[in-house]
Amino acid sequence: MKKPLSRRQFLQTATVASISLGMGIKSISAQEHSSQKKPNVLFIAVDDLRPELACFGRKEVISPNLDRLAAEGVIFSRCYCQVPVCGASRASLLTGVRPKRDRFVGFDTWADKDLPGNLSLPRHFHTHGYTTLSLGKIYHHQTDGAGSWSRPAWRPKGQGNWRDYQLAASRAIAADRAAGKGPAFEAAEVSDETYFDGKIANQAIAELQRLKGNGASFFLGVGFLKPHLPFNAPKKYWDLYNRRDIDLADNPFAPRGAPRSALHNWGELRAYDGIPAKGPLSEEMARTLVHGYYACVSYTDAQIGRILDELERLGLKDNTIVVLWGDHGWNLGEHGLWCKHCNFETSLRSPLMIRVPGVKGGSECEALTEFVDIYPSLCELCGLDVPEHTEGLSFVPLLANPTRPWKKAAFSRYYAGDSVRTSRYRYTYWLDKQGNRFEHMLYDHVTDPGENVNVADLPENAGTVAWLSGLLRKGYRTGLPDR
Repeated sequence: MKKPLSRRQFLQTATVASISLGMGIKSISAQEHSSQKKPNVLFIAVDDLRPELACFGRKEVISPNLDRLAAEGVIFSRCYCQVPVCGASRASLLTGVRPKRDRFVGFDTWADKDLPGNLSLPRHFHTHGYTTLSLGKIYHHQTDGAGSWSRPAWRPKGQGNWRDYQLAASRAIAADRAAGKGPAFEAAEVSDETYFDGKIANQAIAELQRLKGNGASFFLGVGFLKPHLPFNAPKKYWDLYNRRDIDLADNPFAPRGAPRSALHNWGELRAYDGIPAKGPLSEEMARTLVHGYYACVSYTDAQIGRILDELERLGLKDNTIVVLWGDHGWNLGEHGLWCKHCNFETSLRSPLMIRVPGVKGGSECEALTEFVDIYPSLCELCGLDVPEHTEGLSFVPLLANPTRPWKKAAFSRYYAGDSVRTSRYRYTYWLDKQGNRFEHMLYDHVTDPGENVNVADLPENAGTVAWLSGLLRKGYRTGLPDR
């Protein structure tokens, strides 16, 4: 006699079946699901990617392959990371657990150390018989989450360090410690495969060819390094853009009334050669950096396109879920910032899109979603139990009905600053170690989508501040949809 389904397993099966019926996909029973080959997962991470692509409405950005993926899948246009810094954001997403004051804090986060023994997303798939592979940057640290993979995580090797300079002058500057990290950008006349992201795409294509032959379901993590600093990409991608047509931020100033905790000197960029130690950038430098950022986006887009093409050529497309996410946003001069490390919308809003075989593509979901939702969603789509430790909400029901009522709030934090986003407001407060608020800011996205005026202390907003403070005090469960 077969073991009866648990309540969680039953709900998962019912959810998948309801989506199948709603989308015209053949519904299958639990027994049929268990006997069939489970869907593959192509799990694509893009470092420092803003939700500024043509498919997100930013027509100036040349991203045809991501646009194609979006046209075949679902875009989550109001998705938020939990922490606006690489290491912590990835650790939270991959474990399905939210940050706290003493957990998942900075770039140097190690998921295995900050949350020892926790069950990561790829480890869960590995336990259930998947071949799991990590190429490029999935965790922030290559050896983090070591038990998650079928073999050790792979990263490309090249001249110099991870900044991947190709020009001799750039490498010379980077080698001189007194000069800092090296230039903040580079445009070498080289092939795509010369820079790291081209090498990562090559490796992903080779792995897909091997995976096609072994027959096992796979979870293939492919993490691209660009558009992370330095903005290095082959010159042909710089040449896609007319420098004179590149727009700069229309709000290169601190928000009126913004607290001191909200702003900083963006030390990551300041460490690069040619960037002033303090003060604003010149218009020329600002335009060059935006140009370089866009070039890197287009370069990485081309590498993703190569992988999607190979997936289709190998006949794997129809049984492979493709999920793509950028680990957080990035400020390109908004509020005078050139960084991710802050609690503004530009750092916390992040791109997420997913293509699921059989699910109609080309739709946009404006429901509030979060990176911790990716873990339970992929589990449900692949027929795996959702581990009890996870703190996200599967967005699978939104694939069938993107406009259905959903979360009331999304939660993020950066060091002592806790932030909540509702459909209308972003509110952030900073607490001391005793739990007392010492600064806060409120932005009304109906009247001020650029977050240019902090209205937290206006008397007429006292009730709104009290309500949003209550959401933060009570925690993320207060933002879940009504049952």
